[in-house]
Amino acid sequence: MPKVLISDKMDPKAAQIFRERGVEVDEITGKTPDELKAIIGQYDGLAIRSSTKVTKDILDAATNLKVVGRAGIGVDNVDIPAASAKGVVVMNTPFGNSITTAEHAIALMFALARQLPEADASTQAGKWEKNRFMGVELTSKTLGLIGAGNIGSIVADRAHGLRMKVIAYDPFLSPERAVELGVEKVDLDDLLARADFITLHTPLTDQTRNILSRDNLLRTKKGVRIINCARGGLIDEAALKEGLDSGHIAGAALDVFVEEPAKASPLFGTPNFISTPHLGASTTEAQVNVAIQVAEQMADYLVSGGVTNALNMPSLSAEEAPRLKPYMALAEKLGSLVGQLTHGAIGRISIHAEGAAAELNQKPIVSAVLAGFLRTQTDTVNMVNAPLLAKERGIEVREVRTEREADYHTLIRVSVKTETGERSVAGTLFGDQAPRLVELFGIKVEADLAGHMLYVVNEDAPGFIGRLGTLLGESGVNIGTFHLGRRSAGGEAVLLLSVDEAVDADLIARVRQLAGVKTVMGLSF
Repeated sequence: MPKVLISDKMDPKAAQIFRERGVEVDEITGKTPDELKAIIGQYDGLAIRSSTKVTKDILDAATNLKVVGRAGIGVDNVDIPAASAKGVVVMNTPFGNSITTAEHAIALMFALARQLPEADASTQAGKWEKNRFMGVELTSKTLGLIGAGNIGSIVADRAHGLRMKVIAYDPFLSPERAVELGVEKVDLDDLLARADFITLHTPLTDQTRNILSRDNLLRTKKGVRIINCARGGLIDEAALKEGLDSGHIAGAALDVFVEEPAKASPLFGTPNFISTPHLGASTTEAQVNVAIQVAEQMADYLVSGGVTNALNMPSLSAEEAPRLKPYMALAEKLGSLVGQLTHGAIGRISIHAEGAAAELNQKPIVSAVLAGFLRTQTDTVNMVNAPLLAKERGIEVREVRTEREADYHTLIRVSVKTETGERSVAGTLFGDQAPRLVELFGIKVEADLAGHMLYVVNEDAPGFIGRLGTLLGESGVNIGTFHLGRRSAGGEAVLLLSVDEAVDADLIARVRQLAGVKTVMGLSF
């Protein structure tokens, strides 16, 4: 039974879901890094929020870890490259707190427009400064979205309800999606010049860091109001203060800061500045939602192989997983076969899906081929880190789809290019479930790929099979299955024999001495 550790405080429904789905779970929170390192080796999964730091040291100690699930959007506390190198899937829950974060941005927009925090403090101090707090309407104002993904699109929808005009800067926003959202897609300079309110809804990356830099803040429309409920570091905070002090920026509201907890920000005390302590996801509903989602996603992966919202692996829904499972088994066996039979530097691996296989999600199939291939070189590879390891080794990976059917209803072909040329193997599924090899280096051959096997290339001549069988019998080797293929009568032939035990080097050397043998190898699957 898979075992998961919940190391941060999380809604009790998370543990309940794990148990209902057949996953053992421990809830142990507040551990120091050293204390976590001491126990993490016994767990297959680690469910966290923002407190636990999943560093390389933690990952090195997590000898059985398969998945880290972050209940929330941000994964700044997870070393994703180290997790990928270890073959650990990293998941988050990007949609569980989307509505909550979007509503917080709208709430801060209202608070800025009507100076609500200052008006509240003044009134409760016994003052009645009605003429001091002259606000502005949101109706007919232009809202500029920096980032029009899941949260940004919700903000746009709410803004339309407030009769605002919405413009958006997002390099990944397609014209069709912009029309669907009812927003005008613009470049960043246009947004800065036109927006009365600017809200940020983008992750913190090298491309977005300080996207509202000093220069960009100076290019904003005079009187602009800025809201950030996304990530600290998107705004130059010192330049923002300068803009507020000068009056160029009419107001700003930050829920996130470069340094958190933010206890001594120079922005504190600045007129027309509102701050909240990273409350974007802090509602009862959101906390329940992200806990449920991370438990469901992790349980799906550990129990059925479904991959949802992974940051370092192609998604594979729990519904897709059963259908893809036999294809992934076939792909991994073909990758392993070509890896065991190919020598020398590999420049390129091509994965060609034909017929029914071409209609499927190709990313898991490709990852399975690479995992099978690279497992012949290292025992620390799986579907998560296989693409990364292939890239590190300078292997070019190509994907080809052909939806038409040829000799088989479904077929996967794996080809490798080396210094000596290109060689390929191909396989299909019998009954849509059983992996079967059907072609080996251009020779038609039908064989199961399982257990221990003996691979022999020989000259097609009478008596060879008898001599080989006699030698194996005399050596105490029992043949399970026997598969034969040849290019032409009297030409080159291929034998694949399944045997009960691994064939040792001494026996391989004796088989190599048989007349007509060109190649002999022991294989294992």
